[in-house]
Amino acid sequence: MDYGLGVRLDRPFQQAVADVTAALEEQGFGVLTTVDVRATLHEKLGEELEDYLILGACNPSLAHRALLADRRIGLLLPCNVVVRRDGGATVVEAVDPQTLVTLAGSGGGLAEVADEAARRLSAALASLSA
Repeated sequence: MDYGLGVRLDRPFQQAVADVTAALEEQGFGVLTTVDVRATLHEKLGEELEDYLILGACNPSLAHRALLADRRIGLLLPCNVVVRRDGGATVVEAVDPQTLVTLAGSGGGLAEVADEAARRLSAALASLSA
């Protein structure tokens, strides 16, 4: 099962992070959290990893609609977007909101919310490749 949407970019990591954040904002998402996985693993375990961030992205309108459909959906929010180095490229991947519907069920209009979230996340990712 493929649970992500993604693009591969030929640009520096920090520039990609800024571009991803801007692309998400254009689609109505804000970044609520940033987890620096590389720094955390180095600090806590002494392990080395390539640049790797997890951005917790939220579109308030979509989150509200999802919570109205299913209060427990908060367990699966926000939408995680990963920005990571892979060799000389930067990979950007977002959780496919349809995966959330697979886990939670499509009742109460949740499928429609996931469809719109997927459309917006796909548009954000596509704009990075343009």
